[in-house]
Amino acid sequence: MKNILGLVQGAAARIDLEFKNERGQPYKKTAPVKTKTGETEDIPLFTNKDNVLGEIRVTPLTTKKFEHQGIRVQLVGQIELLSERGQPHDFVNLVRELAPGGDLQTSKTFPFEFRNVELQYDSYRGMQVRCRYLLRVTVVGKGMTPDSKRDFPLWVRNYEKLHEATAPIKMEVGIEDCLHIEFEYDKAKYHLRDVVVGKIYFLLVRIKLKYMEIEIKRKETTGSGNSAHNESDTIAKYEIMDGAPVRSESIPIRLYLSPFDLTPTYREVHNKFSVRYFLNLVLVDEEDRRYFKQQEITLYRREDTNGEGSAGGAEGSATKGPL
Repeated sequence: MKNILGLVQGAAARIDLEFKNERGQPYKKTAPVKTKTGETEDIPLFTNKDNVLGEIRVTPLTTKKFEHQGIRVQLVGQIELLSERGQPHDFVNLVRELAPGGDLQTSKTFPFEFRNVELQYDSYRGMQVRCRYLLRVTVVGKGMTPDSKRDFPLWVRNYEKLHEATAPIKMEVGIEDCLHIEFEYDKAKYHLRDVVVGKIYFLLVRIKLKYMEIEIKRKETTGSGNSAHNESDTIAKYEIMDGAPVRSESIPIRLYLSPFDLTPTYREVHNKFSVRYFLNLVLVDEEDRRYFKQQEITLYRREDTNGEGSAGGAEGSATKGPL
């Protein structure tokens, strides 16, 4: 995939970058990622320990002799918090010097490579935090010539092997002498394309219920201790009952996760943020009073058995699903 830099005001050179595979062909493994405007952009996709290769072309934008003090490319991994805007925390910063200082009269291409790169964290765009990776190309200006700089994003997804089945989650909740229910989910850990299977069993019903639904909620936490800040978002709502239940009635649950915009569960990423998921069972009575019970679940991205789990494997566009 080719990334082109438009003419940036004040830049002395135009910078183009093209990702390559090991055979020197254009790199085609991409991930569809939503932007802030709701549009989707395809970003080159990698996973931990992949090789990041490509070519950079630098073209002078002046008819005069273009002098510079060096050309370099950095592979940067950083976490940005909304509360600390403009102060990213770098956890990866690798540098390759492409050319020493000199002059450039015509367009010139420079190959680059970063091998066996430590890409331990997934890329993530949340409500109050962003974890991202980028290639930053800099042509260092000389004298009155300003630096020419451009960032090119890459997306990282990491994968886990299929988890062994965990014990079912069973809980009893209720209101004394009014409502007593027992609910069960088949397990506590799910991959992003899994199915939540369970059931709700009504042991006592003395209030008039109107409907029942199950929600998937995401909780994003930045900071820690007294300085921790939480933001919650309802990812999905799914009605599992319409009408009043009777005693001893059992309501099945079958919730497919693949249609929803989910990520794996992240815990203490670089000691900066966490992302957790909950199944929230909500009961609403005829007076619109809401009763709910929340249960945390763990999500993970399953490693595909056909070899597509690694971005360095068979090339092509990644399956358009959860990020």
